[in-house]
Order: sequence, then C-alpha cells, then structure tokens
Amino acid sequence: MNSTPFRLLGACIFLSALCAARAEGNLGRFTDHGDVGTVSKPGTVTFDAASGAYTVGASGANMWAKADAMQFVWRKKSGDFSIAADIAFVGTSTQPHRKACLVIRQNLDPGSAYVDVAQHGSGLTSLQFRDAADGMTKEIECMTDGPTRVRLDRIGDDIYLSVGYAGGKPAPSGASFRLHMADPVYVGLAVCAHDDNAFETAVFSGVEVGLASSDAAVAQPGLRVITLPTGDKRVTDH
Repeated sequence: MNSTPFRLLGACIFLSALCAARAEGNLGRFTDHGDVGTVSKPGTVTFDAASGAYTVGASGANMWAKADAMQFVWRKKSGDFSIAADIAFVGTSTQPHRKACLVIRQNLDPGSAYVDVAQHGSGLTSLQFRDAADGMTKEIECMTDGPTRVRLDRIGDDIYLSVGYAGGKPAPSGASFRLHMADPVYVGLAVCAHDDNAFETAVFSGVEVGLASSDAAVAQPGLRVITLPTGDKRVTDH
C-alpha cells in the first residue's frame, strides 16, 4: 500500500493548522478584522506581539445615528465578560470627534445594535448605544474627562462602564445601559475618523478580554445620571 498520499494529506492538514494558528496569533486576543459600513479608505490593524498593543487606523464618517463606519477588530463571545484597554490617539488632529472605542455588537451590519465606550479626540468619554437594529444612537457622557484606561463589563443584559488611568484599576463610572443581545456577540476594538476624507489612528494597549467583574455593578454613592436637552444623558456628582 502506498502511504505517500496519507503523508501528503497529513502534511497539508498540519500546514493548514499552522497557517490558521499564525493568522489567529497575528491578532492576539481577536480572530478577525474589517471595515464596517462605508469607508473611503480601507482600515488597517497592526498587532505587536511583543508589547500586546494594537494600532488601528480608519476613515469613516461616524459611529452614530443609524449606521456606523469604522475599522473593527473582533472576536465572538457569549455570556458575561469584560474588555479593557489603554487608549491613545496617534498624532494631532483638528477633529474633536474622532473616536477610538471598545465595542460590543450584535453583528457586523452598519446598523447593528451595540454598546461601546467611545474615547473622543476632544477628551470626551461616553457610553454609546443603539438599542435596536437601524435605530438611533444615544449616549451617556462620562463625568471623568480624558481617562486613559476604560473597561466594559457585560453582566447579563447590563453593560457597565469603568474608567481609570494607565497602570491603575478602572473604577465604575456610574454609566450603564441594559440591552439584550443574543449570544454570541462581537466584541473588540474600533476606530472611526469622523471624517471620511481623513484617516485617524489609535493605539490600544494592555488589552484584556476576560471575566466580568461584579464590582462594575456596584452603585456609586453621590453619582447620578441626568437627561440633557438633546435627550442624551450625563453622569454628574451634583
């Protein structure tokens, strides 16, 4: 019996597995990436395995209203979990609403239901959400301006935002939103230039995707959420 075809088959299976492992390893904690929505310039992702940092670049008009345009690096997750990262924009920009985000989405459609924490170029940090497919986006503005480390915890149908600074543990911000999304969901990193003719880049470092923290759901004394004239909300301590 000629064993050569079996050896060749085994070699092919091994090489396929090796290529798949390398492809997955190139994105570290995530499995895939791509542009969501309409963008004028293809997005980019670079993963530095030595430092664990992701450099994500994108054009895109916005992550807001009824549809998003962004570069998204993702994996699928089910149940309770958290995602955290230090976020820093690369270079200066005149666009105050360029966004770098940690995102939990139902799917990859531009109008997908989602919740994210959006770091704006202006320093504004907000919990954004679209509670139905193709619905309008709303937000809860964080009281802390310009935190460098942010975390989302998904516990049941509740998403909690915690914020902090590099090297420290994020603390509950007082912002949360309840949104049912069927498992599995897409969780990951996203960047949007807020100007489809531009291209903005952000670095996500210290990225963690793991167990949800029950501390995220602890009520914060002295903090309350108020409704703004726009219908959006803001966390305040007075």
